Amino acid sequence: MPFPQSFPSAIFVHMTVSPGYQRFFAELKRRRVFRVMAVYGVVAFAVLQVADILVPALQLPESFVTGIAVLAILGFPVAIVLAWALEVTPEGVRRTTEAAPGELARIIAAPASRRWPAGVLALVGMTALLAGAWYVGRQSAPASAADAAADTAAGVSDASIAVLPFVNMSDDASNEYFSDGISEELLNLLAKIPQLQVAARTSSFSFKGQNLEIPEIAARLNVAHVLEGSVRKSGNEVRITAQLIRADDGFHMWSDTWDRSLDNIFEIQDEIAADVVEQLKVTLLGEEPTAEVTDPEAYALFLQARQLGRQVTAEGYERSNALYEQALEIEPQYAAAWAGLADNYAVQTGNLGLWPLAEGYGMAREAANRALAIDPEYAPAYAVLGRIASDYDNDLAAAARYIGRALELDPTNLDLLRQASFLAEYLGRMDEAIAIQEYIVAHDPVNAGALTTMGFRYWNAGRPDEAITAFRTALNLSPGQGFTSVGLGSALLMKGEPEEALRAIEQEPSEEWRLVGLAMAHYALGQPAESDAALAQLLDVEREAPGWAYNIAEVTAFRGEADRAFEWLDRAVQYNDPGLTGIPTDPALDNIRDDPRWLPFVESIGKAPEQLAAIQFDVRLPQ
Repeated sequence: MPFPQSFPSAIFVHMTVSPGYQRFFAELKRRRVFRVMAVYGVVAFAVLQVADILVPALQLPESFVTGIAVLAILGFPVAIVLAWALEVTPEGVRRTTEAAPGELARIIAAPASRRWPAGVLALVGMTALLAGAWYVGRQSAPASAADAAADTAAGVSDASIAVLPFVNMSDDASNEYFSDGISEELLNLLAKIPQLQVAARTSSFSFKGQNLEIPEIAARLNVAHVLEGSVRKSGNEVRITAQLIRADDGFHMWSDTWDRSLDNIFEIQDEIAADVVEQLKVTLLGEEPTAEVTDPEAYALFLQARQLGRQVTAEGYERSNALYEQALEIEPQYAAAWAGLADNYAVQTGNLGLWPLAEGYGMAREAANRALAIDPEYAPAYAVLGRIASDYDNDLAAAARYIGRALELDPTNLDLLRQASFLAEYLGRMDEAIAIQEYIVAHDPVNAGALTTMGFRYWNAGRPDEAITAFRTALNLSPGQGFTSVGLGSALLMKGEPEEALRAIEQEPSEEWRLVGLAMAHYALGQPAESDAALAQLLDVEREAPGWAYNIAEVTAFRGEADRAFEWLDRAVQYNDPGLTGIPTDPALDNIRDDPRWLPFVESIGKAPEQLAAIQFDVRLPQ
């Protein structure tokens, strides 16, 4: 709150009424109490403002700010007492001496123009402290239903909803994949309605198992309504209960229960979606979306395979692939299962190195094309082909066509937008890449993976402070997440804080990525032996399992070893290393961009600035 530029002089009239008061105020001024009050108040107010900004970004509880306010208020009288009793001198802190004869008289007799600033200082300090306490108290106080409704009207669309994971009520706990899968299918169905804002799956499912009230969940996800329910599966029979809740007052707008066989599971999903749309009064511009109908047994296998794939582990992908294949034996025309298998192969090959590049990407391409042969408008299959084109074929123009087509078919799909953000970065268009990723984070606010990607976008754009904030928020949500700690370390190195960078990189769970970061951090710290040791270990990894040539080029370039860096870049080209996609904006390579060999090299792989600029790729973010 801004302070007034001037204060009415009448405020200070009473300072001159009584000699007793005059002596008291003169003594306060002599002991610098007014100055301490002002400084304390202004500093406390500033601390409260900073805390109010940082607490949400760091995902700290609201009570943290309230605690700071309480401590600030309790500390105020303590500061006044200490200011009265003690003073700082060149010889150290000592008790305040008594006033010399005539000293108070001189202060009292001073002109008003010299007396009133002390009162102004006191008033400023008290105003700042009380304003900060009032502001934080208001922020942390429970909102009334009227306040919540006003907030919803002001910042949250009434046509917005989060689908929470339905509770597994089956006797068999292993059926949880089925209840989660039903919830996600409903979410995907509702997300196809352009007029309806649907919170992303990762954020909605992050509250699973947490004992939080609906209004708090809705506030974190920035939605006005929540759909929750339960699933009880027994053999071929299933009972689904669903209820739609208005977030501001917890009012149950609608609820229903279905007892059906699995053969009717898709009809149930359609009915729930239709009822939600009716309750929210959403007007559809086209046909109402309906669930894809397939064999119930194949569908159950598909849901289980998708959930296992999200473990992002070698074992999880192996089991997921087997279940997709079982589903396709039952229903060979199941486009979603073919696309799921294609995505698994692409991640196993490009991210985990579990397949040789040619074999793994070849299987991914074949599976994606099988999906499109069944359903030429199945958007996720185009996204897989786009990834293969950019990461393996080194054909960014083809990648742009594939991903552009995917977004034409499903413009609100956050997974497709994520691919678009990567491609924009590969094309060197960082403003566009950041805008897309910021849209994703806004619609998936507690997705640690999306925040990590956001951190790398900022890092590639040379914005270390924003990158550090994104990485730290991601680690707060998911402390053991891979690639995030090394990302944080990279941003800290860019900012010139190698000690902090080293501490962050040491927490990276991926051994290979930790070695990449350690080699750079130790070099930045002036520790060549430790840097050489980390690089030597990374070279051992490369000899045993090739796939780190591009990252070795990053390390050697960062260390200023241009000859070695270009040697490893050439090896990366021979190996067809997917890391080469990041060359246009990779800060780790900045030391060799002025080398005469740089431009011929990037031209040879089709990544010179003019070559990238010629590729047409425009993304229109959903409104």
